[in-house]
Amino acid sequence: MLPFRFTYYTILDIFRFALRFIRPDPRSRVTDPVGDIVSFMHSFEEKYGRAHPVFYQGTYSQALNDAKRELRFLLVYLHGDDHQDSDEFCRNTLCAPEVISLINTRMLFWACSTNKPEGYRVSQALRENTYPFLAMIMLKDRRMTVVGRLEGLIQPDDLINQLTFIMDANQTYLVSERLEREERNQTQVLRQQQDEAYLASLRADQEKERKKREERERKRLKEEEVQQQKLAEERRRQNLQEEKERKLECLPPEPSPDDPESVKIIFKLPNDSRVERRFHFSQSLTVIHDFLFSLKESPEKFQIEANFPRRVLPCVPSEEWPTPPTLQEAGLSHTEVLFVQDLTDE
Repeated sequence: MLPFRFTYYTILDIFRFALRFIRPDPRSRVTDPVGDIVSFMHSFEEKYGRAHPVFYQGTYSQALNDAKRELRFLLVYLHGDDHQDSDEFCRNTLCAPEVISLINTRMLFWACSTNKPEGYRVSQALRENTYPFLAMIMLKDRRMTVVGRLEGLIQPDDLINQLTFIMDANQTYLVSERLEREERNQTQVLRQQQDEAYLASLRADQEKERKKREERERKRLKEEEVQQQKLAEERRRQNLQEEKERKLECLPPEPSPDDPESVKIIFKLPNDSRVERRFHFSQSLTVIHDFLFSLKESPEKFQIEANFPRRVLPCVPSEEWPTPPTLQEAGLSHTEVLFVQDLTDE
């Protein structure tokens, strides 16, 4: 068994613990977990150099999944930036050559600062009491389990001894899981081979009948498809024409040329033809869209563009414009030339 150890708390530890219950911590919102890991790696190397255990370059969840899949130990290090012992631990213990060798050869190593949202999230799950904090995690009884916790400053030799003790004490679980996986894989391979043999025989017996049915069904579906396409196209054209007629009937009257609040607009259609009509400044851009839609020569789907400055007019409701603006709000002048862009094939 590991020797019993007292854990000493600093005033900062107690303050941080109490603060969790007073107000929400901004670190609780994780938006870029991989970015948090990379940022910590860079700051660690800037302060302690590049001679360190190989950091797992992924999220905590990804590290757990890889350790589970590969049946390896996962060593988690939570770095307390403000703790008085963190600097000595990183510089003299974590970066010691013998510690680096042990970690790199026998386990995955994931680390992050608790000042980062991803590190804080893991801190909330592991509930460390002080720093430096290390947790050994492995697959045990079909779930990822913390099998060892090391808290407080520790020397390189002691760290190696305790990590080795933890791994030796739990190695049988990994061996057992490997044997179970191999047995499950062998059973699965045998079952798969049997299923493939059965299916091959079944396919051979059904092949001739299947081809006959497929040929009959293919002819029937082809005839049905042609008929449905004809009916659908007829309905589409009829619905389109009815919609054009409804839009035309709902159009407000065209203002007179001498109306000072009228706008004369010349529309250039995709087929190079031109259409001219007057509208009122107070009318919505939707009226322009409905007018163009009602024209026989207009495409089914289109957008309306102004040239100076070049922009697409928001003539139909959208997320940005739930209610399209009026002609005046859109910045149109008394005389405008607008371009109709065909969007039918998009």
